[in-house]
Amino acid sequence: MSATAASPSDTGLEVVDIESAYAARPPRIHDPAAQREGIQRIAHALVQNPESTLQTLVDSAVQLCGADSAGISIQREDCTENEFYHWVATAGDYSGFLNAVLPREPSACGICLQRGRPQHFRVHQSFFDILGVTATLITDGILLPWSADGTQGTIFVMAHNRSEAFDLEDCRLMQTLADFAALAIRQQKQQKLLLERAGATAAASMANQLAHKINNPLQSLTNLLFIAAEGHPTDAQVLGRQALAELQTLSSLVSQLLALPVASAS
Repeated sequence: MSATAASPSDTGLEVVDIESAYAARPPRIHDPAAQREGIQRIAHALVQNPESTLQTLVDSAVQLCGADSAGISIQREDCTENEFYHWVATAGDYSGFLNAVLPREPSACGICLQRGRPQHFRVHQSFFDILGVTATLITDGILLPWSADGTQGTIFVMAHNRSEAFDLEDCRLMQTLADFAALAIRQQKQQKLLLERAGATAAASMANQLAHKINNPLQSLTNLLFIAAEGHPTDAQVLGRQALAELQTLSSLVSQLLALPVASAS
């Protein structure tokens, strides 16, 4: 095991640089046409159905690399030590782990992000014992980092009963998928920001409209109170009903104003 390996005796994780692990492996037979179709499918999802891109990525990874499972993890914005990585897309045998949340340590994702380059990894039973979960062992895997606008995570493919399921060509293909993952995450963040800005603009416009509406009952109520204060002859009951009606209108408008979303300082 190289000097960059994480000892499986401690955490159940075996994580080494991909080049050293795969250098001596014989190349597998790859289908260039299938790879092109897979990339086109991902690009189409990015343009036509962005919210499906991450799932399309992991589905394509399973198909193109002949993997048993695949996934994408993201470091949570509101992370804690125990809830640090979020699996936002899964496929294959591990599809049931969609939305799983993993701790910061022990973590193959954390090792990969710290090193900042593709890793070969295996996961032994002791790792799952530490987490207290039941899962199929990972006998061969490729793990790559990605980052987008301050958000980072990993994309990975796994085999569960083969010790040499992948080769360096699979790693090169996964690097392309990692770039697509970063692009998809950036696109999602930008779309969220645009929606928030649009929502803030709409809220500001509605607040302005409500402010004008509030002015009418407020002015009327002020006039009624002025009449009462000056002692002008008038029916007190009529005056009270008019004031109550204006107050109810004013209260309703203020409630609508308070219910509007608050725009961020940025």
